[in-house]
Amino acid sequence: QVQLVESGGGLVQAGGSLRLSCAASGSTFSTYGVAWFRQAPGKEREFVATISASGGSVYYADSVKGRFTISRDNAKNMMYLQMNSLKLDDTAVYYCAAGRSYILSSAVDVRSWGQGTQVSVSS
Repeated sequence: QVQLVESGGGLVQAGGSLRLSCAASGSTFSTYGVAWFRQAPGKEREFVATISASGGSVYYADSVKGRFTISRDNAKNMMYLQMNSLKLDDTAVYYCAAGRSYILSSAVDVRSWGQGTQVSVSS
């Protein structure tokens, strides 16, 4: 089981950028599909972006496509989410997740969750 810890959240104005990081423990990180999910107040947790174990495949939710970029560095056991052109609707707690699925786009396939990091976008 891989352990995950997010960092990099904060308060940013609309149109600004943030970079989230997710540090993983365990020697098998490179065998996991990983993803970012988010949960806004009063809403269900939703998929944001996922990257395959090798990093060769990425997928995004339509709401973030063209603005967010997911990446990973298996040598460092790290995953990242670069968020540009942030909108008020991007305000949420962001979670990194890992699972054995090639593409991790559903919470039911997640085997490990991070504790979450708050992203707040102001006008």
